[in-house]
Amino acid sequence: MKTLETLKTTLENFRPQMIELERVLSSIPAIAPESGGDGESKKCAALEKWLCEAGFDKNQMEHYDAPDSRVTSGVRPNLILTIPGKSNDYAIWVMAHMDVVPPGDLKLWKSDPFMVQYDEKSDKLIGRGVEDNQQGLVSGVFAALALLKNKITPEHTVKLLFMADEEFGSKYGIKYLLKKHPELFNNHDLILIPDGGDSKGETIEVAEKNILWLRLHTMGLQSHGSMPDKGKNAHLAACDLALRLNDLENFFNEKDDLFSPNYSTFQPTKKEANVETVNIIPGDDVFYMDCRILPRYSLDMVRAEVSKRVKEVEEKYGVKIEVSEPQAQQSPATPADAPVVKKLATAIKKAHGFEARPIGIGGGTVGAELRCCGFNAAIWSTMDEVCHQPNEYCYVRNIIADAETLCAMFTSD
Repeated sequence: MKTLETLKTTLENFRPQMIELERVLSSIPAIAPESGGDGESKKCAALEKWLCEAGFDKNQMEHYDAPDSRVTSGVRPNLILTIPGKSNDYAIWVMAHMDVVPPGDLKLWKSDPFMVQYDEKSDKLIGRGVEDNQQGLVSGVFAALALLKNKITPEHTVKLLFMADEEFGSKYGIKYLLKKHPELFNNHDLILIPDGGDSKGETIEVAEKNILWLRLHTMGLQSHGSMPDKGKNAHLAACDLALRLNDLENFFNEKDDLFSPNYSTFQPTKKEANVETVNIIPGDDVFYMDCRILPRYSLDMVRAEVSKRVKEVEEKYGVKIEVSEPQAQQSPATPADAPVVKKLATAIKKAHGFEARPIGIGGGTVGAELRCCGFNAAIWSTMDEVCHQPNEYCYVRNIIADAETLCAMFTSD
């Protein structure tokens, strides 16, 4: 415990440097080319420079960059910082992503999204990326730096991974690493992703609902609004289909209290424009479904029932419906008693004195990619989850608290 108390004192003294690193990182908009940005290279270079100046050995940093001709640098960077441990039988990974989403409507921001503001009274940092995912990134960096400054060798090798492209599907991030550099990971590694959690740090995400996004394109026959019998109303057929697909919540109706909500959800969401005036029966209509499905139901099971209901609507209205999938993801769960979950829960108890519990979530993380490849991963952090919102914020005290937990994890057998 004396070692942990020493590290806690060091981390509290790092508060000004934590704020400064958040400012440095947010000042460089690491936005994907899909959103009009130039990727993460400048931000990664600034981070690498900061790490070297802080005292980390540049020889312990390795790049695994993914080629991408759309950005100026030609690559999407993935950087690994390794802190050798007393034992190398397995590694403890802390994985954070460098990319951020665009700020959105600037009128909703109280300050420049890319100039971090610190409110000392509330202990809040405000700016794009300060929580998603710089909070977890900074906690990992300073946990490692606390070991370095106190000349403490972790019990097991620690690897900090700074990833690209999480916000747009991870093709150039974790998917690239798993495909091109699978040798980086082994099944005994403990993988922690500080990119989701709750305001008290009490929940460890071990499972995700399967995700299926559907684009449903209904093709009928356009006619005058006064003569619907001359047309085939694509919008009407689509409305019927939306209700039938929403009703899948009653078909795939089992419950699992690991998740909140504890059931599968099938929700109509985005709607594309069809006709320009009120008095036209639309012959073409497009809408989307966001489906979050309990892992006990495979996506193929869902696809089969969707196809059945699509055919029923086609026959009823005489239309043709094309179904495509902008996103589809399913993954197994990390067992609640997996080593990474148990070691993290023990570290939380040791650092802060409370019990953490495993949960499942409806959102998607890079944890799903790792689990699909056979690697157990845990998602955890202490945060309000205000990612992607205007005036995104995080608390410095949460950066410190999570770094304390990581230090407890790094220094335990």
